[in-house]
Amino acid sequence: MMTKSRVSVRVCYVALVVLLFFCHGSSSSSSSHVDVGDGSSRAISPAKSKQISWKPRAFVYEGFLTDEECDHLISLAKSELKRSAVADNLSGKGTLSDVRTSSGMFINKGKDSIVAGIEDKIAAWTFLPKENGEDLQVLRYEPGQKYDPHYDYFTDKVNIARGGHRMATVLMYLSNVAKGGETVFPAAEEPSHRGGHTIDEDLSDCARRGVAVKPRRGDALLFFSLHPDATTDQNSLHAGCPVLEGEKWSATKWIHVASFDKILSSSGNCTDENASCERWAALGECTKNPEYMLGTAELPGFCRRSCNVC
Repeated sequence: MMTKSRVSVRVCYVALVVLLFFCHGSSSSSSSHVDVGDGSSRAISPAKSKQISWKPRAFVYEGFLTDEECDHLISLAKSELKRSAVADNLSGKGTLSDVRTSSGMFINKGKDSIVAGIEDKIAAWTFLPKENGEDLQVLRYEPGQKYDPHYDYFTDKVNIARGGHRMATVLMYLSNVAKGGETVFPAAEEPSHRGGHTIDEDLSDCARRGVAVKPRRGDALLFFSLHPDATTDQNSLHAGCPVLEGEKWSATKWIHVASFDKILSSSGNCTDENASCERWAALGECTKNPEYMLGTAELPGFCRRSCNVC
């Protein structure tokens, strides 16, 4: 189990990297390329990402998914949909509740080349390793269906034991919605450069209660549920507004502080805990950023193997 100090170091580092990426995007057109699984590659451009909130840290990437990717996820999910559940606050078990009335299913990691390509893009955009993410959850909301205000971080020990808190959420919109279906943050604070909250006449009454994102096919929303010091961010309270006309399809990737695929050792074993360790080591980060890469006497580093210290 990771200590609180270890979680804090991890979250602070990732938060810094992500913020530098998005800040850089406001003044630069530079981009990175990722293999999307079909032999081709697509650019992840910071210029396509815009900040919508500072508390919580939230960003929208326009055109994150292609039409083909959206259609593919929907086709995989259609025949497997079941009533969505919520996590019980004490036991952590999934239970049915009127708080959440959508239907959904999970797509296994790397199920096919398209799914793997989407997961690669998520990792490239968020700077978070794929192994920290859960399986993709695809959801369908029909008219009247919604998800009441909630947090993505956990309050039970059962779920936290696997990978720690959910640190970040990537919500991808697979369809346009005629009316309603927005994602709203009732307690959010907009960044000062946006000049205050402006009301979009197309937004539903539910969405006007906070900072809202209208579902547009292919767009993706990234927000963080933890502060950089690893404490939970209560401003990350969010809701899925009721669909008023049409239907809403979305796909969610929840990303944890640590690996969701395996239990990470805190004993200082000779391992890399980030898929980018080898590249970072080649760029000299073992010397430039020794506390994170190598660790200290109290806290093992995250890239000990690539830095040749064991």
